Amino acid sequence: MAQTYKVLGQIAPSATTATAIYTVPSATEAVVSSVTVCNRAATSGTFRLAVRPNGATLANQHYVVYDTSISPNDTVILTIGLTLDAADVLEAYASSADMTFHAYGSEVS
Repeated sequence: MAQTYKVLGQIAPSATTATAIYTVPSATEAVVSSVTVCNRAATSGTFRLAVRPNGATLANQHYVVYDTSISPNDTVILTIGLTLDAADVLEAYASSADMTFHAYGSEVS
């Protein structure tokens, strides 16, 4: 099995819209080692992260973090170690359009 270390996804989602950062390709597994959340605004905000197994409809049990506060012009780094299977989706939500999300890790195929 080949393991590839990579940037899994980068997004700057619209405000209050759940958006996929990364979807695991078919015949692949992934480990998300870290996620960064950057607030580019001069005001504080909140963010959410969720894992939707097999692309399931977003539900309460999928949240990894929920309405976590982030200060103005700040970055939060989560060393998280999420293990994902094919078709699983890592999703982000931000209270404003001034946030950026990055996911780093490895794919195993």
